[in-house]
Amino acid sequence: MVVGYDPPPGGGTSRCGTSPGGRKGSQSPQGGTPRGRNGSESPGGGTNVNIVSNSVPGATIHEAASPHQAGVQRLVRSYAAVPPGATVRLAKKSSNLFRARDATAAPGLDVSGLTGVLRVDVHARTADVAGMCTYEDLVAATLPLGLSPLVVPQLKTITLGGAVTGLGIESASFRNGLPHESVLELDVLTGTGDIITATPDNEHAALFSSFPNSYGTLGYATRLRIELEPVAPYVALRHVRFHDLDELTATVAAVTAARTFDGARVDYLDGVVFSAAESYLTMGMLTEETGPTSDYTGQQIYYRSLRQRSTDRLSIGDYLWRWDTDWFWCSGAFGAQHPVIRRVWPKRLRRSSVYSKIIAMDARYRVADRIEERHGRPPRERVVQDVEVPVERTAEFLRWFLATVPIDPIWLCPVRLRGERTWDLYPMTPDRTYVNVGFWSSVAQQPGQPGATNRLIEQQVTAMDGHKSLYSDSYYPPEEFAARYGGARYDAVKAQYDPTSRLLDLYAKAVRKK
Repeated sequence: MVVGYDPPPGGGTSRCGTSPGGRKGSQSPQGGTPRGRNGSESPGGGTNVNIVSNSVPGATIHEAASPHQAGVQRLVRSYAAVPPGATVRLAKKSSNLFRARDATAAPGLDVSGLTGVLRVDVHARTADVAGMCTYEDLVAATLPLGLSPLVVPQLKTITLGGAVTGLGIESASFRNGLPHESVLELDVLTGTGDIITATPDNEHAALFSSFPNSYGTLGYATRLRIELEPVAPYVALRHVRFHDLDELTATVAAVTAARTFDGARVDYLDGVVFSAAESYLTMGMLTEETGPTSDYTGQQIYYRSLRQRSTDRLSIGDYLWRWDTDWFWCSGAFGAQHPVIRRVWPKRLRRSSVYSKIIAMDARYRVADRIEERHGRPPRERVVQDVEVPVERTAEFLRWFLATVPIDPIWLCPVRLRGERTWDLYPMTPDRTYVNVGFWSSVAQQPGQPGATNRLIEQQVTAMDGHKSLYSDSYYPPEEFAARYGGARYDAVKAQYDPTSRLLDLYAKAVRKK
């Protein structure tokens, strides 16, 4: 069954999580047949879904002229209108990047027509989405069909194109890898102004392999076809406390290898470190068993629940967005966790996109730095990073971090590549378990040494055979950066698809803040 999806006006979402799972498959947490809410073979309610045609195994789906194609044409025209030598950027209202950039007077690229879900093939378990489609909108389309992307990054406004060109991760990554690993093909606006389709084995396979972690320096995705997997209506959670970091990471390795804990299947796995003596792993299991569910979009706060209860149950929709309401725990910086403020803070504005706009305003007007100056304190150095460290070195890294950098809590998310394929710009070793370590706060800036703490973290991660995501501030020297993020392979693909360097190169964008 192939269905076309028309997002609700205003990009609204529905409370999904009542659809049973889909057919059996090697990557699937559970079996069954894709059904709607009423258990029938047709898509369920909650989103405006219309059947377009029946799918034929192996058939190629060709779309007629569509609003999406018109949006692609507007993008191409806006790219041609950018003056030569001017910095090329997207004209978008929100961003999940946390690095300062030089100002530019050039108009941004028109991506207004590249939002939304284009089509969902229930039986093939694939979705075609526009490059600027958010995971919030994609999940709203697929959950009523009993399907989900293989990896759903934690924040609602992360886009499919952004998660692929800038990486992403979540609690399914220990079995499903990174978002770009479930991409089957993508259309890309390249530096030459052409729209090409890249797949793992066509004439643009080199671009397909180098696109992840390229951050728009090789082009911008206009359409992606991704795999989906079946999900159940609910997720049963178990929070397990650890008093020792070595025991914690040993359990991560064991659960990742077996995909079970205490004899129970594990479909989702992440954790939080509050201190060297207090950490938690959360194991999630998809289930169709009905029962009471918790709600962490109101007065209750999800990360605090790890300390308060050993088991929990969420709808699949609420589980996927459990971290968005309070931006993990970072909403506390804005007072949103204070009971009085929380009661008057509108529920619809308790979300990561609102907090990121507050951060952007602070960076623009230097509010926090001015407060520090008035109190005679040094300015703050932003330390907002996600790093991947091999699981066998993770306890060592955590002990170093907790003793060196005054930031907690810390998020943990195990990840393994899905198969034997490697990726040019973010080399991870197949069949090796890594742990994503996320920490998001600030420290006192060392006089005359901007970025000193971030650079120290980079050096420690490198010493432990790890890697760092590039969505935030980076301080690598050019030679080390090239060695860690593609080097000659990146240069060759850059020369082929952006021969006149109309797009920034990766070092200029990630480190030089262009």
